[in-house]
Amino acid sequence: MGLFDSILKSAGNAIKNETAKPAPSGTPAVAKGGHHQERIVFSALPKNLAELQALPEASLDTPYKTAALTIAVLCAYENDPDTCIGMLDFLKGPADVSNYEKGFIRERLAGKYYKTFSFFEGATPENGYKPSVPYAITVSENPYSFDEENWATLYVTSGGADHPRPIKLRKKPSTGQWFVNDIQCLADIRVPVEEDPWA
Repeated sequence: MGLFDSILKSAGNAIKNETAKPAPSGTPAVAKGGHHQERIVFSALPKNLAELQALPEASLDTPYKTAALTIAVLCAYENDPDTCIGMLDFLKGPADVSNYEKGFIRERLAGKYYKTFSFFEGATPENGYKPSVPYAITVSENPYSFDEENWATLYVTSGGADHPRPIKLRKKPSTGQWFVNDIQCLADIRVPVEEDPWA
């Protein structure tokens, strides 16, 4: 190998190594990267629309905030389904919660209200899905989360499930806000140990 070839090879290796380096800390995540996640903490969960709108996350300027708020709002369903639906209407933006969606939520949560709390840190089958306070939830993406412009599918993980569950969101370009489109995370999870006859 000549001297010139050797220099070219060294330069090529240097470029390859530089591009393989991870991005510096604090670099904004690239949507298609699939590794970005956000941990969102609530000191208390909203019980009505006024409390929801008072939260800083109610700006809905990222899909992560809207996804986290969706779970927080669903926790109100057990005590007051109508108020919960009213809060979901806010998170749906220009759309309203349809009758089909109302029926779906009612069916998925009937007698299993622990499901919604299971997405917060500290909630496990062993403790009846009682989350730690303040309420912390991690919302994550995968490599396909932002495949379609103005749409996102993000994921939340239940303490009673083995795999993350999706929430579909839609962006309104004129305001830059993200609204919930489809709540796909309410499939069954492991029952609390206290309710499990086989535990």
